[in-house]
Amino acid sequence: MVHLPIYYQVKDRPCMVVGGGEVATRKAELLLRRAARVIVVAPRISFRLRSLSETGVITHVGREFKPDDLREAWLAFAATDDPEINVTVARHARRLGVPVNVADDPASCTFIMPSIIERAPVQIAVSTGGASPVLARLLRARLETLIPAAYGRLAAIMAEFRDRARLRFDDPTARRRFWERILQGPIAEMLFAGRERAAITALTREFDAESPGPKLVGEVYLVGAGPGDPDLLTFRALRLMQQADVVLYDRLVAAAVLDLVRKDAERIYVGKESSRHSVPQHEIHRKLIELARQGQRVLRLKGGDPFIFGRGGEEIDTLSAEGIPFQVVPGITAAAGCACYAGIPLTHRDYAQSCVFVTGHLKEGSLDLNWDALVQPRQTIAVYMGLQGLALLCQGLLSHGMAAETPVALIQQGTTPSQRVIIGNLNSMPSHTQDESIRAPLMVIVGEVVRLHEKLAWFNSAGRSADTGSTGTADHTGIIEKV
Repeated sequence: MVHLPIYYQVKDRPCMVVGGGEVATRKAELLLRRAARVIVVAPRISFRLRSLSETGVITHVGREFKPDDLREAWLAFAATDDPEINVTVARHARRLGVPVNVADDPASCTFIMPSIIERAPVQIAVSTGGASPVLARLLRARLETLIPAAYGRLAAIMAEFRDRARLRFDDPTARRRFWERILQGPIAEMLFAGRERAAITALTREFDAESPGPKLVGEVYLVGAGPGDPDLLTFRALRLMQQADVVLYDRLVAAAVLDLVRKDAERIYVGKESSRHSVPQHEIHRKLIELARQGQRVLRLKGGDPFIFGRGGEEIDTLSAEGIPFQVVPGITAAAGCACYAGIPLTHRDYAQSCVFVTGHLKEGSLDLNWDALVQPRQTIAVYMGLQGLALLCQGLLSHGMAAETPVALIQQGTTPSQRVIIGNLNSMPSHTQDESIRAPLMVIVGEVVRLHEKLAWFNSAGRSADTGSTGTADHTGIIEKV
């Protein structure tokens, strides 16, 4: 390595950008965000630079570059679209001892620019020393997903409390441990969840406490795991999954998603299945409270979205009553994810102007649904947990006036490499329920939009465009069947 990573103070310093195009504009804006005094030298400049010049934010020298332009410069960027001019700028900058960066020409640079993750005042620089700017950008993109935007505000709040921390903790080690506890605990999570006022109030209480020190303060993260494809997780979901101490997970959480939980976190299965022993809901509530009161960061991981047929409302109602801190992270619900991966838009201006989500869970052997509300023109019905009651669903819709040829889609293990799509109609689908290869998790979509599947299907097990004219057998993944 030949480059030293340093942070160069440019506030109120004259910094020059030679060039007026898109690259020069980006360099000028980068300098402005660091409060530099920006001088742009170019006969023609972009609309954005012209606007900044007209408002006095930058100084524009409207002509070709001259060597004397660099005499007062603190640093310079050569960012024209003419390599010869860029090299000339670099040569004169080196002669005058002015640090210079040349766009797309590392050999002419005396300093190079890293890829930057900005969470002002936090900055993280990623560099490959000019070997591969593309790799640096990819690394930056990966880090962007792991660092919440609120980290910048967190750093600013810590700066506001820095003097109080020094007064309260004479010992640097004790002070460091205090801040580590704050950064890794509920106060930081309050801020990340957008509750800044509550975070500042809680931090103030920490300083006002008689004997500030380690406390067992736990929290529950109610996180939607989505329909199966781990790439559909939100940034916040992934971050909380990787910092949890223990996870309580449902049957519908895909293995690929569970693999992303912190490796040393304790895993507790609390799924519900009709044919197996199930954990009662009140026992899940008790376990969440017990673990949180032990100071654990508890991840409650649910398939799909926790507030759509996920009993998430019941769980946070209980936590709230017990005074347990919690936060909720929505997930892509199964209806949206599975329909999308099957090439079935839930609404479409030519087919459906509304969509209804219902549960197909049987209650005492029957479906307790508002059939008149379901049998409406230009409406899509998305049925969760619809496998066991599929025959009753089709019979109920038919008996309340829905046409027998209304298309129906069964989407098994949607969004995953094992996705299977079965297309039929209200008349044909009930006989197919005896097929033992059809298993949960399964979404049922009823409505005219299902007709678009054959045209719009795009996903198969390899993640490539599906052959919409193909059919398959249950021995293959990503298959399309008609019944």
